[in-house]
Amino acid sequence: MSYKVEALPDSYAYLGEGPHWDVARQSLYYVDLERGFIHRYDYKQNKVYKAKVEGETFATFILPIEGKPLEFAVGCDRRAVIVNWDGVSTVAKVVRTLFEVQPDLKDNRLNDAKTDPRGRFVGGTMACTGNIFAQRKGELYSWQAGGQVKLIKSDVGISNGLAWDEKAKKFYYIDTNDFEVKAFDYNVDTGAASNPKVIFNLRRNNPQDNLKPDGMTVDTDGNIYVATFNGATVFKVNPSTGKVLLEITIPTKQITSVAFGGPNLDILYVTTAANNEQPAPAGTTYKVTGLNAKGLPGVSLKI
Repeated sequence: MSYKVEALPDSYAYLGEGPHWDVARQSLYYVDLERGFIHRYDYKQNKVYKAKVEGETFATFILPIEGKPLEFAVGCDRRAVIVNWDGVSTVAKVVRTLFEVQPDLKDNRLNDAKTDPRGRFVGGTMACTGNIFAQRKGELYSWQAGGQVKLIKSDVGISNGLAWDEKAKKFYYIDTNDFEVKAFDYNVDTGAASNPKVIFNLRRNNPQDNLKPDGMTVDTDGNIYVATFNGATVFKVNPSTGKVLLEITIPTKQITSVAFGGPNLDILYVTTAANNEQPAPAGTTYKVTGLNAKGLPGVSLKI
């Protein structure tokens, strides 16, 4: 297959993460996680807008709010907050807190989060000090409008990639420290996840060579796309067999997450990081075309 990888203009983020395609605005939202910035790539303008979340250290995810075009849910420390942003201004203001998790674990923070097919929040936590790849203080949660935060899973290292295949009734989840992707049976009506099963293993013969899975998405054929934080690669995988169907090579090492977007939902957007002084073009956000695959539109959060 002949695919093409191109950098988005002025798309640098020290720790780019959480890409979310918004169909209504034809825009890709993503974050610069450790610098507390939220970004919007406008497809028609081919331009990236960046805003600092006022008063916050982290911006771990960004999710548009259903029916409120100027509001977004953003992860700040262990809080999911509502941020007001017009998509252009250089500063975004926190309006209120939706909920907080693990309030007593000051060295933890939220990490990746998404909305499930019904607009629920699903996301988790991780340690943010010390050797993050050796700790297991994280948890995975769900939240829906009018309800309380529910614990889906404890004993999590780094809560990361999330994807749903509604047809197959599956929820796919990555704990980076496990070096694998798990599939859960998922009840989309209740949000209950059960019967975890390993479907893709990124361990290597030498443990130091293990690939660290990060963000993830799914296409309309049910294949998953797994970003590798230390592998310069996005794997397209058949989740039923665990077979790698395609290795998409990106010109930098720390691949953080992926999302389909564009007018036809056939462009794979890829965020990257420049942690630990990775050389350029680390931190660039890319678009991958020519994959002959389509994704699902991002779902706005219902509050």
